[in-house]
Amino acid sequence: MAITRIDLPIDEQKIRELTVGDEVGLYGTIITGRDGAHKLMHEAIHAMQHGEPAQMSSLEWLKPILLGSFIYHCGPVMKKLTDAARAEDCKWQVIAAGPTTSSREEPYQAEVIEHFKLRGVIGKGGMGPKTSAACQEFGAVYMHAVGGAAVALAEAIKEVVTVHLYDTLGPPEAMWLLRVEDFRGVITIDSKGGSLHKDVLAESKAAAEKYFG
Repeated sequence: MAITRIDLPIDEQKIRELTVGDEVGLYGTIITGRDGAHKLMHEAIHAMQHGEPAQMSSLEWLKPILLGSFIYHCGPVMKKLTDAARAEDCKWQVIAAGPTTSSREEPYQAEVIEHFKLRGVIGKGGMGPKTSAACQEFGAVYMHAVGGAAVALAEAIKEVVTVHLYDTLGPPEAMWLLRVEDFRGVITIDSKGGSLHKDVLAESKAAAEKYFG
């Protein structure tokens, strides 16, 4: 099957051309974000909605990074190559970068997609109906990366551009900005309402009812 090349940042129209089952290779910069980062984004968005712009402004630097790009549910294993007073001034090498379970971010992901105009989410295990609905409404996709292939996935990461929130969240939860080339995955939630995870769940329930009553 042909691999669809995705150059980041990407616009909404091109993302809406992708369909569940498409194999893709990402080129450009992506940023990692796990539980801690998503909680901070949620709090900042909530603060803005309630007239507290000062708290929201603390994450304004994220807007140009996430605009038209992908966020990766990942806590990479990093090796420090040089020392500096600040983590963001060090040189880093990715040793392993496998996906973490995405369902933990289900309470936050839809609003992050909407507010930051995110075009894609990378992880494993799929996401729920809120995220799927946001992908359909705002033009985004969920890309399933292969679990258990952390070292192989790290080979597609050509550069650690910088790291954000290292001191606040710690290394695994920090937001690592990564330049990737041919970072592979499969679209399992598209912007047309398709969800491989929903389909598999429905088929599993039907099979269970058939065989176990």
